[in-house]
Amino acid sequence: MTGTGLDLPTADIRPNQQSTDLWLEDVHGTAGADFTLTDHIATATGLGRWQARPLQPAPAWASRGFLRAYSSNRPGDLALVEDHAAWTQPLIAGTWPSDLRAGWARLLSHREDLLGVMEALPRTLCHLDAWVSNVIRRPSGEVVLLDWSFAGDGAVGEDLGNYLLDAVFDLFWPAERLAELEAACWPAYLNGLRAGGWDGTDREARLGVVASCVKYTWLLPLLLQKSADSEHDAYHQRADAEHLHRQRGAALAHLVGWCEEALDLAG
Repeated sequence: MTGTGLDLPTADIRPNQQSTDLWLEDVHGTAGADFTLTDHIATATGLGRWQARPLQPAPAWASRGFLRAYSSNRPGDLALVEDHAAWTQPLIAGTWPSDLRAGWARLLSHREDLLGVMEALPRTLCHLDAWVSNVIRRPSGEVVLLDWSFAGDGAVGEDLGNYLLDAVFDLFWPAERLAELEAACWPAYLNGLRAGGWDGTDREARLGVVASCVKYTWLLPLLLQKSADSEHDAYHQRADAEHLHRQRGAALAHLVGWCEEALDLAG
């Protein structure tokens, strides 16, 4: 990742008789959960510089078909989106935007279209789990990406889409500032692509960001299913139920907006 602003933890691979141990560097710096907007911009720029190179051919170890497999095999009963009783639960009715139900039904109805859009976009090597808990910024300014277990073939823009929304879903960035985060990171990512020699179109890169909303089709139904639980968590941390659902409802509504933009861009 030379020249991108991104880095990997140093690793020591130690084979033994029945397995291989991988010893990773204990990276020191600012954890992604504590990033300022400037740190997020640096991450987006680095992702763009790195992903400016086309994936031709994909390495033998690279994952393939990740987005379709992930979005199709997560928990959550999609039928709940049409279940009126699920939407009248107090925690849902009191915190989620009133038009979210119709918006999510539209997203589900275009799930296959959006997957097709993502699969037709220019390919690049993606981390595929880019989010704040998998980044640390060294004092030198380089952003270290952790947890490469999903890495492989992906669409240009796909990692940025995941990075922006997951920050809100797990309460690391306030939903009230999601538009600000996107407004800062999207042009930074595009500038990184251009600096790295990307010769595709702005439309292609933007489609990769907004059509990545299809990754989350399962999430709203799962939240409907779990809203009656007595306790609620955000990334393994106990969270206030009303605050959590209000934040996630706003992020889900943002994804509906991405769906509409993606369908418009895709024609």
